[in-house]
Amino acid sequence: MKKQIAVILGPTATGKSHCGIALAQALDGEIISGDSMLVYRGMDIGTAKPTTEELALVPHHMVDILPPEASFNVVDFKERAERLIDEITSRGKLPIIVGGTGLYIKALLEDYKFSSKGEDSALRAELEALLAEQGKDALYARLEKSAPAEAGKIDINNTRRVIRAIEAAESGDDLSHSKSEELVYDAAVFGLRMERSVLYERINRRVDIMLEQGLIEETRRLLEEGVPETAQSMQAIGYRQTVLYLKGEWDKATAVDKIKQATRNFAKRQFTWYKKMPYVKWFNLDAEPNYENVTAEMIKTVVEKFKIG
Repeated sequence: MKKQIAVILGPTATGKSHCGIALAQALDGEIISGDSMLVYRGMDIGTAKPTTEELALVPHHMVDILPPEASFNVVDFKERAERLIDEITSRGKLPIIVGGTGLYIKALLEDYKFSSKGEDSALRAELEALLAEQGKDALYARLEKSAPAEAGKIDINNTRRVIRAIEAAESGDDLSHSKSEELVYDAAVFGLRMERSVLYERINRRVDIMLEQGLIEETRRLLEEGVPETAQSMQAIGYRQTVLYLKGEWDKATAVDKIKQATRNFAKRQFTWYKKMPYVKWFNLDAEPNYENVTAEMIKTVVEKFKIG
């Protein structure tokens, strides 16, 4: 019998955390973060991590579990999430995955099987996540670093070939994954989305709020604590641009514009992943979303699907 889980996904700045907490409170659930950046300790502002007060409302997992210099990829996520789902289910609670990293959630739900070569399969997963989260420019920069001679021969837009070239340079292997034909969990999967212009306005506002909350100071502290600017976590949107500002390569206005632009592009790439997930039940949100109605509909759907109560 398949284990029952709920999932809330969607592009950045749509209010997933808010809905996840409401769902967990109503249905005696525990939240597993499906966000690739919330795993890092001390990276709170740039990741839009739920506040200490929000985290205390219901049990949260996969938040603040690694130091900022650690690496983390879809293989790590899938292994940890599967274990947590078993543990939460055994306690009679409902596991609720909340996050926007499409590759992570798709791999979990569709049971991606990675090569038994371990480290090499992790490399493929890491490169796919890099492309999904940071785009082709970041992927190509990795190629220029790993195989500069090859970089000149490959079109930046041919991302499959870029990935294969990086793999050849860093591991010598061309690896892939297989997946299940059906979902391995009995899953109620919800998505939050809104008109692009509305979403972009929310993203711009969120970046402004991050700066008011101290994104620049947070980034400076991480560097002063010895986190290398080349660390995987510091390549994330917000931190990468702020580092360039702190190094004097960009002025503040340029850095802020770049963060907003990169975040908007990220939201676009998130939708690309979600299009590959036909089992998502979407909620179309207004500029001022009525989250009470949205979560009430989610709760009703889960109760009916899982025959709760």
